[in-house]
Amino acid sequence: MIRAIEQDNTVTDLQSAFADPQMVAKYTEGPPRFVPGYTSMLSMAAILLAERAREDARILVLGAGGGLELKAFAEAQPRWSFDGVDPSAAMLDLARQTLGPLASRARLHQGYVDCAPEGPFDGATCLLTLHFVDAEERHRIACEIRRRLKPGSPFVAAHFSIPSGDDERPIWLSRYSAFLLAAGIEPDKAAAARAAIDAQLSILPPHQDEAILRSAGFSAPNLFYTGFTFRGWVAYA
Repeated sequence: MIRAIEQDNTVTDLQSAFADPQMVAKYTEGPPRFVPGYTSMLSMAAILLAERAREDARILVLGAGGGLELKAFAEAQPRWSFDGVDPSAAMLDLARQTLGPLASRARLHQGYVDCAPEGPFDGATCLLTLHFVDAEERHRIACEIRRRLKPGSPFVAAHFSIPSGDDERPIWLSRYSAFLLAAGIEPDKAAAARAAIDAQLSILPPHQDEAILRSAGFSAPNLFYTGFTFRGWVAYA
């Protein structure tokens, strides 16, 4: 999503931006600028993981391309190790660059959740990713993450999530478009991003996001982050 917002041309395909070399090269500039409270959200995610994960924890990071969350977690917890999974080889290469000397603590795997190691892991995250898949696939992914976690381990997820209601979605998408304008995006690009997000992302209401976590076997999903159209939860295996 963030890659597509930064394209120079009209946004037509959010997924294709993941393979665009120019967009990949600029990716790390995007989330801190276009996701409200992004840096603080990563800090909160690390805190929530650390509440239950041991000092030498092994953490699964789904959608790890770019490496921003891997770097934030590695800096917060110097003894943690990571398995990062992402379908884009170019984005995994960028993750290695972003991690720099921290890269030795992360094993990176190209593919989707089925390519993740079996674990068991002490915690997991899936940030700015699940809005790319529908509710059925989201449930399957949550189940696959759940079975790779040790009992009681935390799972942190954050993505687009908008309250239900006929009028809610257009209002919140318009508000996000206004946020992009405030971040310096040109009006035509902000409008194109809004249209692409509306047409191509699978945005569920918060109550359905929480229901998916519960149905996948997670307990006590708690909302910890709200940033306009984005929401984040922590739940436990």
